[in-house]
Amino acid sequence: MKLVTLLHAGAPAVGCVEQQHVVVLPAPPSGEGLVGWLQQPPPQLAQAAAQARADAARVLPLSGAQLLPAVPRPGKVVCLGLNYADHAAEGGHKKPEYPSFFLRVPSSLAAHGEALLRPRVSERFDYEAELAVIVGRRGRHLTEANALEVVAGYTCFNDGSLRDYQRKTTQWTIGKNFDRTGPLGPWVVPASELPPGAAGLKIESRLNGQVMQSSNTAHMLFPVAETLCLLTEVMTLEPGDVIAMGTPSGVGYARNPPVFMKAGDRIEIELERIGVLANTIVDEER
Repeated sequence: MKLVTLLHAGAPAVGCVEQQHVVVLPAPPSGEGLVGWLQQPPPQLAQAAAQARADAARVLPLSGAQLLPAVPRPGKVVCLGLNYADHAAEGGHKKPEYPSFFLRVPSSLAAHGEALLRPRVSERFDYEAELAVIVGRRGRHLTEANALEVVAGYTCFNDGSLRDYQRKTTQWTIGKNFDRTGPLGPWVVPASELPPGAAGLKIESRLNGQVMQSSNTAHMLFPVAETLCLLTEVMTLEPGDVIAMGTPSGVGYARNPPVFMKAGDRIEIELERIGVLANTIVDEER
C-alpha cells in the first residue's frame, strides 16, 4: 500500500497508488488526511480504496496527479544530524554520543516532482538522502518495547542544505530551512509493510544519474526506536509529526572538489521497498 497526498478538486486529498493510477479516497473516518488513513486497520483502508475505485472520477493517472509533500503541514519536523558514522567522519566530526537534533519548518518542504529552489543568496545547495518516519499516534516517555507502536509509516526525504548558511552559526537550523528545499515523499508506506524500524533498507542518492550516496539504514547510529525514546524524553510526539533520520556519507560539500546542486540538475533519493523521490533544481527569481 502506498498513500499520497495530492491536490484534487482544488483541495488536498489522500490517494492510494495502484500501479500507474491514484485512487482518491474520501476523508478518513477519524483523524485527518494521510495520517488519518494510516491510523485505520488495513482491511478498512483496503475496503475504502475498493469502494472509491468504483467511481471513475476518483481514478486518476499517477503521471498527471499534482502531488503535495507526503505530510503537507506537519506539526513538527525533527531531523537528526550525523546519524551515520561515515557521514560524521567526512565532516570532521567524532562519532556522537547523543543525536544532533534540529528542526525544520513546514514552508521548507516540497513535493515529489516539484522544482526545488536554489536560493538567490547561495550557490552551496547540497543533497542528503534520508529515511523519514511518519508519526501516527501520540507518544511521550516511550520505551524500546513500545516506541515503534507510534510509527504510522515511512517515506523518503531529501534534507536539502545550504552549507554556507548552515555554518554561519553553531546551530544548523538557518541552513536547513530555506523555502522549498526539503522534498518529502513521493508516498508513505505503512510501517506494517516494512521491517521494524525500517532497518536493513538500501538508501541511495543520485545526481543527474550518478550515484552519490549508497548505504543501508542498518548503519544508523541511532535507530528509529532509540531515536523516538530520546525525543519523547523531551517532547510529546503527535500524529503527523515527521522524524528525518539523517544521511550517510557522499554529500556534496565533503567531495573534492565539492559538488553542489544547480539549476537544471535532477536529484533522486531512493529507499528500498519505499520508492524514488525525484526533483529538479531551479534558481530562485531575482
